[in-house]
Amino acid sequence: MADSQLFEETFSVTSLNAQKYDRVSRISGTSSSNETFLTLDINTELYPCAVGDRINMVLASTLSLDGTKDDGKGWRDVGRGEASLADMYDYVCHGKIYRFEEGDGEMIKVFISFGGLLLYIEGPYKRLTPLRIDYVYLLLKKS
Repeated sequence: MADSQLFEETFSVTSLNAQKYDRVSRISGTSSSNETFLTLDINTELYPCAVGDRINMVLASTLSLDGTKDDGKGWRDVGRGEASLADMYDYVCHGKIYRFEEGDGEMIKVFISFGGLLLYIEGPYKRLTPLRIDYVYLLLKKS
């Protein structure tokens, strides 16, 4: 993982709920190591998913390949005309980490909002501690 990549894991989609909204589904998944779990609201019109899909997820502090901060630039300007981390992924969002909760034992829960689309991750404290920042990029691709 590069310095800008705070968390990276491959998840298997275990359930998909598309009942509430037309273009948004809530997917649930388990990491390949079975120690991290996620629930993610995703725009399935842009990024279709199905139960059984394997999705590589990265949470990063910047889209710059060299790890430099995008201070002074809006998220829309990041990577314009230059290679970025987003070029390697199919679905990219920018969001705010708004809550941490202690879980059972060594587990921690992290809540992130991407303009109303929510991500909930539960996993080992040591793996999720780097997420104690304000804003992150979510990058997804199928593996």
